[in-house]
Amino acid sequence: MRVPRLPRPRSLAGQLFAMQAVLIALVVAGYALFTYVSDQRQAEDAAVRQVTAVARSIADAPSVRSAIHTSAPSAALEPYALQVMRDADVDFVTIMNPDGIRWTHPDRRQIGKRFLGRIDPAVHGHTFTETYTGTLGPSVRAVTPVEENGRVIGLVSAGIKVEEISARVQDQVTALLGVAGGTLLLGAVGTYVVNARLRRHTHGMNATELSRMHDYHQAALHAVREGLLMLDGQYKVALINDGGRELLGVDSEDEVIGRSVADLGLPAPLTGALLSSQPRVDEVHLTATRVLMVNTSPVSGGEQRGTVVTLRDVTELQSLMGELDSERGFTQALRSQAHEAANRLHTVVSLIELGRAEEAVAFATAELELAQALTDQVVAAVGEPVLAALLLGKTAQANERGVELVVSPDSRLDDGLLPEGLSARDLVTILGNLIDNAVDAAQGSAVARVTVTAYASDTELVLRVSDTGPGVDPAHADLVFQRGFSTKPAGPGGRGLGLALVRQAVTRHEGTLTVAEPDEDGEGGAMFEVRLPLRSAVGDGR
Repeated sequence: MRVPRLPRPRSLAGQLFAMQAVLIALVVAGYALFTYVSDQRQAEDAAVRQVTAVARSIADAPSVRSAIHTSAPSAALEPYALQVMRDADVDFVTIMNPDGIRWTHPDRRQIGKRFLGRIDPAVHGHTFTETYTGTLGPSVRAVTPVEENGRVIGLVSAGIKVEEISARVQDQVTALLGVAGGTLLLGAVGTYVVNARLRRHTHGMNATELSRMHDYHQAALHAVREGLLMLDGQYKVALINDGGRELLGVDSEDEVIGRSVADLGLPAPLTGALLSSQPRVDEVHLTATRVLMVNTSPVSGGEQRGTVVTLRDVTELQSLMGELDSERGFTQALRSQAHEAANRLHTVVSLIELGRAEEAVAFATAELELAQALTDQVVAAVGEPVLAALLLGKTAQANERGVELVVSPDSRLDDGLLPEGLSARDLVTILGNLIDNAVDAAQGSAVARVTVTAYASDTELVLRVSDTGPGVDPAHADLVFQRGFSTKPAGPGGRGLGLALVRQAVTRHEGTLTVAEPDEDGEGGAMFEVRLPLRSAVGDGR
């Protein structure tokens, strides 16, 4: 059985259009009714003034008084009354004696008959008006006395039929209805245009659908772990979700909404990316404690309406990538060592085949002693297994690139000395990136050497890496720690991220990172020093 589909509720724009059309119709109808009633009253008042003026003018005319004194007043007054009716645009003019006997009337058959209606006030010298149904039908009339020497010698009545007044009002109402119809049509067209624009903005959805979308929108914003930031055309924050506030480390939503991105206190490179009108795709930016993947997409519809920004926390991923790079370096170093070991083994075998067994043993023993001496030197100075393994791998990598990596005799870092709060991953990030940077700088110099010093006191851990490279320009002493800064050409993976990650890790542990010239024997280069407090980690109770 097919279930009948219920009709879809009218869209919000359609509902507003219907409401506005009904409202305009009611307003126009109410105004028309009010105007009709007002015009009817005004027409009646105007008719009263008109007939009163006509009656008084006739009563004051000397020719009327003279005609009344003649033996046949009707003969003189009838033509005059008809002429006044035509000129004054009234329906009747009746001149009568004080007893109400007509001398004039539009219908000659009514002459000589008694006037229908009241005459008492006029007989006593007063002008009055009334609406009365006479021989010509309902009319608005005025009755006034004709006086001579204080004596009433006749009466004059002038009137306009009610149907004539109604006809005048009807003409006005017709014009009014035309204006009202035009107003309603204009209002309907304007309402349709406004609501068409509203329908376009609301995509034809009704109020229930918009409310449901808002609820889903709010739920989605709070459910998404990634950061979402929406900026308006002036790069002010229009919307930010919980993830965005957490990743950017900004205040509550109410304090952020409406503020410019430039006022959020974010790092300069990140602020520049958010203020850019060009889209950014998977750009890596650093805050004080996080590595963020930033994507921006302009919202345009013929004009710059705003920007949508998504933020992903790749701090863990970046650390893992750093460890993977280190492992890859170790693998390459082992591959190179295996290649060298194969060459040395072939040499030993060849010496044995040539009958030079003593030389073969001496050669093999020397190689073993050299490798063991390097291992003993590193392990004796740095007992911490993670750092020792890192130094051994970096030493092999540096040798492959023609750089000598030396562990300073001042180094002393026993196993178990570092607290749990100082993770091995952060130590690898800090020391590994400092060594990589130093090897890059020292490679190609006359004395290609990198010196590593690592020791711990009761209160802090000191990691110092110096090289014999060109050094750091004092003007760039702070810039070298910013993401994207490098004095070397960009490689396939880009440059300028390693030292920024070092500073981030150091900041996270409330340490200090400085760069200066090394205190060595004039070999130049740069010295990076990291100092990490141990008391805070121990004070955590670990």
